[in-house]
Amino acid sequence: MGTPEFAVASLAAILEAGYPVVGVVTAPDKPAGRGMQLTESAVKKFAREKGLFILQPEKLRDQDFLETLRGLQADLQIVVAFRMLPEVVWNMPPMGTVNLHGSLLPQYRGAAPINWAVINGEKETGVTTFRLVHEIDTGGLLLQERFPIDSTDTAGDVHDKMAVIGARLLVRTIDGLAAGTLVEVPQENPLGLKHAPKIFTETGRIDWRRPAVEVYNLIRGLSPFPAAYTELDGKLLKIYRAEWQAHALAPDVAPGVYDTDGKTYLRFATTDGYVRVTELQMEGKKRMAVGDFLRGYRFNSLPQR
Repeated sequence: MGTPEFAVASLAAILEAGYPVVGVVTAPDKPAGRGMQLTESAVKKFAREKGLFILQPEKLRDQDFLETLRGLQADLQIVVAFRMLPEVVWNMPPMGTVNLHGSLLPQYRGAAPINWAVINGEKETGVTTFRLVHEIDTGGLLLQERFPIDSTDTAGDVHDKMAVIGARLLVRTIDGLAAGTLVEVPQENPLGLKHAPKIFTETGRIDWRRPAVEVYNLIRGLSPFPAAYTELDGKLLKIYRAEWQAHALAPDVAPGVYDTDGKTYLRFATTDGYVRVTELQMEGKKRMAVGDFLRGYRFNSLPQR
């Protein structure tokens, strides 16, 4: 059970490991693009290419869907980047339902674990397989694998690494469950738990009054989607990549004031330094490197220095 590109790696790994996939459950086709044509999910495209049986229920409690799902007689259900399942679904197979989560549970329970790990400046993250239960992301832990977050990694970079590492962990989990050698460990709730709530538009608004490293991490954590943003000359400016220099002298201008030579660099002041933009997208324009942007852009007023 999965929908986006992230889940494709896991499905491919399960097939490559030789496990019989009796069915794939994914989201219904949705209108997308300028023509609003019906578009298949990444998982559906892959499953169709592999000749797998596909289910696309609008509602997971629909009786026809439940009867069809039960008729597949699956031993185990795997969930990767799907939606919340009702108990009648996750409790159906004899071996239960296993979820792949993009964090080292119990840390970063929630909808956006990759984003929040980067936004919070974590140096490490990982993937976890666990059994689904009533309360979200709280079931017994099966396996975990850690990996570092580089200081320049965006959420997109971590996502791509995690898709591969998670797929590998998922196959190890199925191997262990099939052999009866995997021991489930209850999740604890230590003090200082960090959460990963859904990302909203307002989450991406840059507050230049924050320290430079926090702004830099916000930009990394929301790239490539939905992207952190600010305003330039009254227009929306999305920032996808940036640089931050430690131990820089505090600016002598107000936070949010920009500085540029009009050719090679554009930077914004924070409370304790500058964040230098390297890749951006101006409202109504395409995403581009800052040098390309500056060569074609005319500021409404002289850059502040």
